[in-house]
Amino acid sequence: MDFLNALPLPAALAILALVDGLSVGTLLIPVFFLIAPGRPRIRRILLYLGTITLFYLAVGVLFTLGLVNIVDVGRSFLDSTAGRVAMLVVGAAMLVTAICMPTPKAKRKRAEAVYAERVRELQAAGGPAGAGSLPAGPEYTSGRIVRWRARLLADGTAPAAVVGVALAAGLVEVASMLPYLIGMTMIADAPIGMPTRFGLLAGYCVVMILPALLLLAARVAAAGLVERPLQRLADWLERTGAENTAWILGIIGFLLLRAGATQLGIDLPIIGGG
Repeated sequence: MDFLNALPLPAALAILALVDGLSVGTLLIPVFFLIAPGRPRIRRILLYLGTITLFYLAVGVLFTLGLVNIVDVGRSFLDSTAGRVAMLVVGAAMLVTAICMPTPKAKRKRAEAVYAERVRELQAAGGPAGAGSLPAGPEYTSGRIVRWRARLLADGTAPAAVVGVALAAGLVEVASMLPYLIGMTMIADAPIGMPTRFGLLAGYCVVMILPALLLLAARVAAAGLVERPLQRLADWLERTGAENTAWILGIIGFLLLRAGATQLGIDLPIIGGG
């Protein structure tokens, strides 16, 4: 935060917005649409990006209009004993959640273990260990996702379905997008007029979708060159999304736990408290 505070407000907001532009809702889902076979469905993708942009803009406007009172109340609460206990409990809960959160790697290991156990059971019973007797693998899940994408991008599908996906993605992610919340706080705390606040907020939301827009432009202008890199990017984002979320939750949980313990005078050497 210190280096952000040292930057001009527009530059700091641009950095935060670009970080937000790498989330599931603002990048992974658009990339998933972009790698669909055939010509990219430009209107559907722009509809999705426009919807999620307006969603974050609307949330930001409401957040900015009432943020000062929320911040004051929040600061008063966190300075109280109840607030410090809450930090301790929430931090511990987030840390435990991060450690226990299922990730694709863990799910894959569990699936492999189930698969191996099923094979052993069939072999012990003297039956065939054929694929038809075993649990469905990742290919089945991937197939369902691809069919869902095809239906969403089909001509006969109502645009409202795309809007619904964008709103759902925004609702799921908004509370966990820390750069967005930090950016809104910086805008609200800045000594500027309300029109300037809303202008910065609108600019922030546009920069959020800039990576996806650039990939869309590249997909249209040079499909043969970017199709394979886009597929690799989508695979990487899908593969690491849960791990990244776990790391973020774990770091935030650790910081909250340490702050709560320190302010309550609790000595927790394992986290450097006291």
